[in-house]
Amino acid sequence: MARTPKPWFDKSRDCWKVTIAGKRHNLGSNKKAAFDEFYRLMSTPVKRKKVKAPTKSLPAIIDAFLEWNSKHRAPDTYEWYRYRLQRFVDFYPDISVTALKPYHAEQWVDSYPDLSRTSRRNYFRSIKRCLKWARQQGYIDSNPLELLEIPGADRKEVVIRDDQFSAVLDAALDPAFRDLLIVTRETGCRPQELLRVEARHVDVKQQRWVFPKHESKGKREQRVVYLTDKAFEITKSWMAKKPSGEIFRNNRGTPWTTDAVNCQVDRIRIRMGKAEMKKRGLKIKDDKIKKLIKKLKQTKTAKGVVRAKTPAEIRCEAKDKLTKQEAKLHAPRCSLYSLRHSFATLALERGVDSVTLAKLMGHSDTTMLSRVYSHVEQNPAYMADQLKRAAAS
Repeated sequence: MARTPKPWFDKSRDCWKVTIAGKRHNLGSNKKAAFDEFYRLMSTPVKRKKVKAPTKSLPAIIDAFLEWNSKHRAPDTYEWYRYRLQRFVDFYPDISVTALKPYHAEQWVDSYPDLSRTSRRNYFRSIKRCLKWARQQGYIDSNPLELLEIPGADRKEVVIRDDQFSAVLDAALDPAFRDLLIVTRETGCRPQELLRVEARHVDVKQQRWVFPKHESKGKREQRVVYLTDKAFEITKSWMAKKPSGEIFRNNRGTPWTTDAVNCQVDRIRIRMGKAEMKKRGLKIKDDKIKKLIKKLKQTKTAKGVVRAKTPAEIRCEAKDKLTKQEAKLHAPRCSLYSLRHSFATLALERGVDSVTLAKLMGHSDTTMLSRVYSHVEQNPAYMADQLKRAAAS
């Protein structure tokens, strides 16, 4: 509760003073006159600073939302919203909040017919969250997208088990990237934690990484990532090479980026898929190659000079594209997040209690763990064993 203003005597200035609504007043040296002036000031309505009415321009509100995210959320979160909301502004550059309706969001998302179910969900989430924030902050009186229905996501059912992970490591030709895969598999850490950990975060004595509150996801509490012996040895090895800045680096000595990680993941998946195709004797049919050739660009630019592709070049390009597409159908995509998901599932199967596991993964409770990360129902033998335990008298 705010204090009630009360006059006080400033001996150094030999006068009475009072602070009202943040402004200090000199009441003079005479006590009676000072209190009379104080009562007069208290009876006079305080002139409030006029606040400019919030804008009704949706692009302006989106800018304010992104600025807020840049200050209060992680860089990846900011970029996640920026990418999608920029597309919304490009689609509706002049729309106002008062004119916005749910069907506008539907039309915007429908303009990208190749989006997956999960991507569609994320596009809807981005604009709806922006409007919810605007209402919470007082920019708008009501959220025009409050009734907008957001579709469910495609659940990522990939669980990388031990034999599959061995195959993934065999297909990972880059030793530096192999270290990323192993540490994620061993700790269940978030990809952004892995890519941003520095030597200053490493608690050698306790064999763990410690991110201070202001550097952790959500910025609510410090994040502790506990390390197995294998993960700790890899961490120490990279610390010795890079005592400052991000520990884990690519073969050029620069920190890993999300795009670089995704490229490595796709290369591994294609190598594994091609090996499986060879094992099964699968080949790309000639009619598919001929069909794709008609859709490909017939020219190429080499050293600034545009020339026509030779028949052999364009056929090779078509075959390569189709082979990569087919290969991806025969191998799991072993992303860092899928390894985090797998860590949770395998830990539950091995008897780690959900409360402890949630803490190991950086969650405050088990809600996210049960909703997103665990895939124990995919293991029939485990589920059958749990049924027997549940039914035992």
